[in-house]
Amino acid sequence: MATLAVLKFDTPTGAQQTLQVIQQLGKQELVTLQDAAIVTWPEGKKKPKTEQLHSMGGLGALNGAFWGFLFGLIFFIPILGMAIGAAMGALTGRFTDIGISDEFIKEVQSKVTVGTSALFLMIAQSTPDKFIEGLKQQAPKFEIISTNLTAEQEEQLKAAFADEA
Repeated sequence: MATLAVLKFDTPTGAQQTLQVIQQLGKQELVTLQDAAIVTWPEGKKKPKTEQLHSMGGLGALNGAFWGFLFGLIFFIPILGMAIGAAMGALTGRFTDIGISDEFIKEVQSKVTVGTSALFLMIAQSTPDKFIEGLKQQAPKFEIISTNLTAEQEEQLKAAFADEA
């Protein structure tokens, strides 16, 4: 079972700083990442900057279509308006079917705002207690938002976006 985790930071630089901590925890075998992406939303900007991290070396990382679609739903559809939002509605069902609920999307949307950053992680496996403790000791203050995916949901997620690259 994989976990899609979102770590939210109260500063635009918190996500980048924490990625380095997570990479160290990975070397200690406390976490195995499949993929990751960073969202930064500096003060004065109308929308966040998103960046997929391609060098995770995980177990079959997701492609950019997944992150692009997820970030589009969370950050850009409200900006684009109702017509495009309605057209995207049918596609959001794909996420619900694979364990990413509307509630999850709305929670991330409400918490990752101007002046913050977020680290989106697809975690293949971890030692949760030790991993979280390591983060708390070394990373800037953060809030965790996550949803668990079963192995079947993870495969559906990969299949749903395999042809989008």
